[in-house]
Amino acid sequence: MTGDAAKIRLDKWLWHARFFKTRTLASKLVSGGHVRVNANKVDKAATKVGVGDTLTFPQGSQIRVVEIAACGARRGPAPEAQALYLDKTPPQEPKARSPGADRVGGRPTKKDRRSLDLSRDRGLE
Repeated sequence: MTGDAAKIRLDKWLWHARFFKTRTLASKLVSGGHVRVNANKVDKAATKVGVGDTLTFPQGSQIRVVEIAACGARRGPAPEAQALYLDKTPPQEPKARSPGADRVGGRPTKKDRRSLDLSRDRGLE
């Protein structure tokens, strides 16, 4: 291998860099056409990437932009994986939260019940 020595499959690199738990998940994202390599849409998991390539892909609720710094030989621990890329993702603005947003489901508080009862009483008059 002369020119491909510093190249690796896109799905394998995403898995090595710990962006996805399994290589299958990385492969599905790439096959779905959700990854861009150097601003070009890619739909084949076997696309070869190397040092200097810029990847843009969704991860959770944000869009990640990373530059490949190294190909990596294995899927190692997180510090080793973080050395494989330079994160160029723009910082996200914090979302506006409502006062009751900290609670996730469950029963309403006593204060919530009182305000609910007051709003119901006003609607009947």
